[in-house]
Amino acid sequence: MDAEPVPLVLLQSLELESVRRGRAKPMSGVMKRMGMIFRAKANKALDRAEDPRETLDYSYQKQLELLQKVRRGVADVATSRKRLELQLNQLQSQSSKHEDQGRKALALGREDLAREALSRRAALQQQVADLEAQHATLQGEEEKLTLAAQRLQAKVDAFRTKKETIKATYTAAQAQTRIGEAFSGISEEMGDVGLAIQRAEDKTAQMQARAGAIDELLASGALDDPTGMHKDDIQAELDRLSGGSDVELELQRMKAELAGGTTEQQQAIEGGQGQGQAQPQHQQQDTPRFDKQ
Repeated sequence: MDAEPVPLVLLQSLELESVRRGRAKPMSGVMKRMGMIFRAKANKALDRAEDPRETLDYSYQKQLELLQKVRRGVADVATSRKRLELQLNQLQSQSSKHEDQGRKALALGREDLAREALSRRAALQQQVADLEAQHATLQGEEEKLTLAAQRLQAKVDAFRTKKETIKATYTAAQAQTRIGEAFSGISEEMGDVGLAIQRAEDKTAQMQARAGAIDELLASGALDDPTGMHKDDIQAELDRLSGGSDVELELQRMKAELAGGTTEQQQAIEGGQGQGQAQPQHQQQDTPRFDKQ
């Protein structure tokens, strides 16, 4: 009697106990091998399920999304630059206003008001300088992003053309492969049809062989025909010969009638037809003669 298999849990517990006692090492090699086999199987399944056309379309979609993000970035930078320009215009307008106020104060002899107006104008000029620096930075970033968007657009257009070319080539190759497989009979569909035809031919040949064997056995007498319709080979040959003799005799009598033969010839023909059956002479009668028409 075969021994019962050791449970996996028991093996793992024994292994852990051996590891704790220092007499064995963990099954790291086995686990690595199992992981490698699993990854190999998964890679093969993914490769079989992968369609290059779908992969190319997905890559093109990702590039379009990236291009859209770059365009949004350019738009955001341009918006920030425009807001700085509006602030600069406002500050420059206020600076001009304080300058006019200072002139008017000096003309009226109010030097204190003129000094205050010029102080405010100086503070605004500092803000204008800071905003102009930020504006220059944003303008530079906008130019870089615009150039990057143009380059990315060119790459996306080129990738789209190449993608469509590869998809068309792959589709043509796939169709050609399917046609070749159909002609050679190695495709799954044609393989099933070929197997069905082969099975039908085998069954037909088997039935023909069985029918022939039964006919031979019936003819030889090895099998009995309960219906009595089947004849053996000797009786079949006798029937064939008898049928042939009857036809020949009938043909000779018809020739004699058409040629206006004598009654004796017709009687001889009839006597040949009834050979083996003796008749008394007094029962023989002359056959009437038929004239030719």
